[in-house]
Amino acid sequence: MTASDPHLLGPGLLPTPFTADEIRDATGTGKTIRIRVDRPDGTHALRVNLFRDADAEGATLERWDESAPGDVAANRVTWTELQGHAAFDATTTRVSSETITTELGDLVCLRYDTTDGVFWFSLEHPGMPVRYESGGARTTVIEIARD
Repeated sequence: MTASDPHLLGPGLLPTPFTADEIRDATGTGKTIRIRVDRPDGTHALRVNLFRDADAEGATLERWDESAPGDVAANRVTWTELQGHAAFDATTTRVSSETITTELGDLVCLRYDTTDGVFWFSLEHPGMPVRYESGGARTTVIEIARD
């Protein structure tokens, strides 16, 4: 991070849509995100991300597929690592604003067109993209809840 702009994580990268502090403040312990993954073959999966044991540095992130609820993956993540997932190369990424309609409502987003796919980050929901498209699949956040 640079001292002048906490959205910049390094040279040659675009500013991230959110800082680590903004992600931490919007997340905390007990935040649950339900995600629908629409696959190119027409099938879909429902995934869940749950944040536990949050502190100033990070949280434990638990993830599972609703069709296999006993199979939970968990690991410690830092807020800076989560911010880094949105640090895209400035030479190969185009950023624009777009309003999209999702299960969360009409959302004003920053849209990042990258070589790996298209990411939409809702300005109302600091954290992961509310929509991501790549390789014919679409991943969409369908619910955000807190304990």
